[in-house]
Amino acid sequence: MMQEKVVLKVSELNKILKNLVEEAFREVYVEGEISNLKSYSSGHLYFVLKDEKAQIKGIIFSDIAERLKFKLENGLKVICYGRIDYYMVRGEINLIVYDLAPKGIGALQLAFEQLKRKLEQEGLFDPKRKRPIPLLVQRIGVVTSPDGAAIRDILTVIKRRFANVEIILYPVKVQGDTAKDEIAEGIRFLNEHFPHLDVLLVGRGGGSIEDLWAFNEEVVARAIFASKIPVISCVGHEIDYTIADYVADLRAPTPSAAAELVVKNKEDLLHKIDNLRIRLYQNLKQMLKFYQDKLDRIKRSRVLLSPRVFYEDKVKEVFDLEKKMFILFKHIYDLNSHKISLLKEKLNLLSPQNVLSRGFAIVWFKDKIIKSVKDISMNDEVKIQLSKGSFVSVVKTILQE
Repeated sequence: MMQEKVVLKVSELNKILKNLVEEAFREVYVEGEISNLKSYSSGHLYFVLKDEKAQIKGIIFSDIAERLKFKLENGLKVICYGRIDYYMVRGEINLIVYDLAPKGIGALQLAFEQLKRKLEQEGLFDPKRKRPIPLLVQRIGVVTSPDGAAIRDILTVIKRRFANVEIILYPVKVQGDTAKDEIAEGIRFLNEHFPHLDVLLVGRGGGSIEDLWAFNEEVVARAIFASKIPVISCVGHEIDYTIADYVADLRAPTPSAAAELVVKNKEDLLHKIDNLRIRLYQNLKQMLKFYQDKLDRIKRSRVLLSPRVFYEDKVKEVFDLEKKMFILFKHIYDLNSHKISLLKEKLNLLSPQNVLSRGFAIVWFKDKIIKSVKDISMNDEVKIQLSKGSFVSVVKTILQE
């Protein structure tokens, strides 16, 4: 007798699979490459984790995504920690990710490189926008912890170098989850309420990359960029740079070094003033000697010693110039007189009166000079103009040309 077959519904089968899969993989580490990354308004991230032979869908919910220090990108190789979820409705297996780290590089280092590349492309690091630090700083704003070594070092250096400097401290946390927002707010606050400050010092003492991370946050970088007061970053690490260092107008390796940069040593300033006073005295002395020598040369000059000689020489020059001008004008007059005589002769040759004196006459008819017999008719009265006098004649005969 055949055993009766067990027939399962799809939902029943999927429920069994869900229990089996999720029970077996409550905790799992999976290595792969991010691809087909998508994000939605909810803040959830969806992607495919793949290697050269297979792939699996991954999900990072918004609360986890917000805590990631770096930005997920397609092509990024990561190690994911999470659990396997079997979605019964579609019969899909998903990797629910609780945490992940880039393979071969720390998450913080990757976040640093990603943000650095982004801000550099936006021009926040452009040297052309960096402002010079005033030569003589009198008012300093400091954004740092009120209890840390940074403020103590800054105050010690300033007191030693030039005690009469105004300092305004905006106290903030320099590490922890709220540090980045407090630092950014401190920069904005000092700009708004103390715009007369000459410079801002933003920093803290040394520490690990995790301790210094607030100065690698985007919100701090943008606050420094927006500051109208020149900013010196002074995070206590000699070798490595933070994002704040790249954006700031000037970078100091430590808070003490920042104080050394902005506050000149009083003794050094006094020494420079003495040197400048000596140089000014020497320059004025040399200038006075130069003009004294020049005055002596003028006093010994021929003009002042014998002014009449100078006057007589000028009179002779004027007289010689008058003679030259008279000769030049006479030459021009003679030349033009000759030209005028030639023109008069030419005009006389062309004169109508001269032509009439040689026996020619001018015939007029009704105030019009007759040039052809065609212009007159029989019995017309014409006027005959001679060299001396004129008469009227009546046309009796017309001879053709």
